[in-house]
Amino acid sequence: MPLVTTTEMFKKAYNGGYAVGAFNVNNMEIVQGITEAAGELKSPVILQVSKGARAYANHTYLVKLVEAAVIENPEIPIALHLDHGDSFELCKSCIDGGFTSVMIDASSKSFEDNIALTKQVVEYAHAHGVVVEAELGKLAGVEDNISVDERSAKFTDPAEAQEFVERTGVDSLAIAIGTSHGAYKFKGEPYLDFERLKEIHSLIPETPLVLHGASTVLREFVDRCNEYGGQIPGAQGVPEEMIREATKYGICKVNIDTDLRLAMTAEIRRFLIESPSEFDPRKYLGPARDAIQRMVQHKIRDVLNASNTL
Repeated sequence: MPLVTTTEMFKKAYNGGYAVGAFNVNNMEIVQGITEAAGELKSPVILQVSKGARAYANHTYLVKLVEAAVIENPEIPIALHLDHGDSFELCKSCIDGGFTSVMIDASSKSFEDNIALTKQVVEYAHAHGVVVEAELGKLAGVEDNISVDERSAKFTDPAEAQEFVERTGVDSLAIAIGTSHGAYKFKGEPYLDFERLKEIHSLIPETPLVLHGASTVLREFVDRCNEYGGQIPGAQGVPEEMIREATKYGICKVNIDTDLRLAMTAEIRRFLIESPSEFDPRKYLGPARDAIQRMVQHKIRDVLNASNTL
């Protein structure tokens, strides 16, 4: 099975009451851990590449790694998605370079400028058989090159969402309802604006909605990182029951990145502290890959409800 777009994935997810996991990738072990988990659970999966990942690992290396995953997992649908593309040129480069889905994030611009840039990307992408995700509203937090101060974080306006989709023809829409990027998502009690989500879903029921910044920041990995020399006290993510609730109201794609980083780093820290004489990267990257696989299996099976959906 070649790389696919997210169109059929989202239709099935919408009708089946589950969400597709979208996991950010940066290297071979992360790609392997994610796709092996999806293969075992018979779940579709979206592999996301950020602008920062492209700068780190190189576009060609990442595409070839994903193509290898497709060969090794021919039974599962895999989409290759650009996460948070910030320009037409970047989106075009990914479309021309083999991606099947791109995100244009012009949420920091004015409403009209967001529409204009998104429409430009949509027209080019659709002409090349690629689907487009856009964002309306701003998420707080820091991840890769995204930095939006909490004070200026802006939840998505439902009426604007309807107008935005109608005028751009975008295939899916990332909305801001209280999630944020990074490991410190909430200072107090976790909160998602489900009433806002329900209203958006009622106005654009045919549009797949996307939840960014949806890592749970699993306590297991935070504690392990801190136990073995890490300094990330107070990290807090989105409770898993909130993510499960969101999938009832049009959320078809859930983005997860921080949990991957934490799982991998926690296992590497543990191994290096417990085995200080080892210096073979395979000895610690292998267990890190296994930790990612277990974590992704948990997300697909217990949070997204996407196992056995092929």
